[in-house]
Formats: sequence, C-alpha cells, structure tokens
Amino acid sequence: MITGNKGEWSEIYTLFKLLGDKQLFLGNKDIEKLEGIVYPILRVLRTENNGDFEYSIQDEIILISGGEEILKIAISEFKEKAKFLLEKIKSSKERTFSVPEIEEFMKSINCLSLKASSTAKTDITIVVHDQRTNQQPTLGFSIKSQLGSPSTLLNAGKTTNFIFKISNTKLSESDVEKVNSIDSRSKIMDRINSVLQSNGQFGFVKTERQIFSNNLILIDSKLPEILSQIVYEFYSSDKSSIVDLVDKTTLKNPLGFDISNEHKFYEYKIKRFLTDIALGMMPSKVWTGEYDATGGYLIVKENGDVLCYHIYNRNEFENYLFNNTKLDTASSNRHDFGTIYKENGELYFKLNLQIRFIK
Repeated sequence: MITGNKGEWSEIYTLFKLLGDKQLFLGNKDIEKLEGIVYPILRVLRTENNGDFEYSIQDEIILISGGEEILKIAISEFKEKAKFLLEKIKSSKERTFSVPEIEEFMKSINCLSLKASSTAKTDITIVVHDQRTNQQPTLGFSIKSQLGSPSTLLNAGKTTNFIFKISNTKLSESDVEKVNSIDSRSKIMDRINSVLQSNGQFGFVKTERQIFSNNLILIDSKLPEILSQIVYEFYSSDKSSIVDLVDKTTLKNPLGFDISNEHKFYEYKIKRFLTDIALGMMPSKVWTGEYDATGGYLIVKENGDVLCYHIYNRNEFENYLFNNTKLDTASSNRHDFGTIYKENGELYFKLNLQIRFIK
C-alpha cells in the first residue's frame, strides 16, 4: 500500500493535473495565473525505480518506455483522477494516508511511487512548446504544495547562525544570567530589548560557518552584512515577511548605499539570494553558482490550480519568492542561538536564519 502526506500526494496530483490540462499556466507574484501566457505540454518525463517513462500528450496520453509505446490512456481519465485525488488530499485529517482507488490507477500507468526517484531537487520534468521562441525546452521543477503545511525555503541549522558582538555596556555575570533566563513567548526579542535597555549595541561579526559566508559573498560581497541586518530586524521587531523586512532595512540603509536615485539595492540582492537558495545553494556545501537540474517551482494552490515559476521567466520567479516568503524562528536550543555568551572576555549573541513560505 502506498501512503504519503499531503505534500507527497500533491506530486501525483500534479502529474495527473498537467496531463489532464495539457498546458502549463504561468503564475505572477500573487500566485495567480498570468493572463495570456500558457505553454502547451508536449511530454512529461518521470524516472521510476524500474526505468524511465515518458507521458507523451497527443489526442490521448501515450506512455513510452525505452522508445516503445506501451500504453494509451484517454486524457479525460487523468482529469477525473486529478479531481478525485484533490478531494481526497483536501479532506484527509491524517498526517499520512493512502488512496487505494488512485493506487490502482497509478500501477496501471507504471507510476509506482509518490516521489519520482531523483538525486537532484527535480520532482517532475516537462517538455513544453514555447510559442514566443518556437523552442521546446525541457524544464525541471520542484513541486511546492499549498494543500499541506507551508514548506521551508531555507532550513535552520547552526550553519545559518549570525554572530553579533555586544558592545557599549558592562553586563555583569548576574546581568547575563538574568537576560538569558527570560523565557517569554517572544524571549529572543525580549532578551535583545533587555540588552538595548542597558545601552548595549549589537554589531554583526560573522556567520558561524565560513562556508555559508563564502557562499553569500559569491552571490554578493555585501550579502552577509545585509542578511545580518534583516535577521536582526526580524528578531527585534514584529515584522516577519521578507517584503516588510527588506522595506525596513531599505529605510534605515545600514550599508550606506547611494539611494538618491532610488536604486533598489537591498531588494535586488535579496531576490538573487532567494533564487539561488531555491535552485540549489545550501549553507553547508560550497556553492559554485551552478543551478541543479531544477529550474523552478510548480505551486499546487488550494483550489487545485498548478502554476509554474521558472528561471526561464526569471522576473516572475524572483517576484514570487520575494513576495511569498518570511523569516521564521527555529528551535533556539537545537540550533544554539539566542543567549548571551562570553568569549575572550567579550560578549556575543547569535541569531538564526530560517526562511519559510507564507502559505
């Protein structure tokens, strides 16, 4: 029996939905269809444990393996199954569940697992016809579903800690203990405020891991400083969305950019950062700047629409990421941040970066 969570079942739903629709709709920054632009789908490629399969869209869906045609299925069949599966995913109260009726159909079309077997981030590969260029690009996608709980874009770890030095204040051992014992709901913000009330100042020193810092510098030499400001802004205010945090940072302009002509320095650099995370950069691994096979995201909306964001349409992809992500607080115990600590007679404080989709 095949069981999976809402996100995993969304991958099969996406396969059925795209084969039923026969076209790919592009999304805008507000996760709505971009009017007037569609890509007709020619083929969907999927790697299973028992081989590579191709779903070719003609008057019906033709399943091809090893260059051989092995099955023909009516397009209406995929439309029906997509509709049925969507209802099952939406109505399920369990964390993981099975859908026997769909499993039967999956086996008949050689679809043996919920997740396509792949080493890269690619969940599904689609060949489309681009009417503007008359090209037939092969596009790889990672599937993000709004049917389950919001997924993370950047996972927290000690790798994503930013280290700040506390200066301009003489906190005694007992003062430090007092600050660190604050255990309110917004304990990290309250600890920061407690330091500020004693005239303390927080100055960014470095990221905890050098690889992460170098990855950021590769994207933009000022990125460690910019992100440290955004992280600090998140923990010391009530703002959490990337848009709001970048707006606040732009107003303060801590890096002293020349904004007399309204250049969007902070927004542009953060969009670059978000895109690179989405397409392969990981804090713990050396980033070469090369994207993996995934070129974009397919978003499964709550109403069942599937929208496409791809590096192929870079502006829409960047605007989607920028407008639909926020910072989130991870476990401070597990990732070792949010307390004052002493090193070589100086006081330090770590803050952690985790980025999650808003929905």
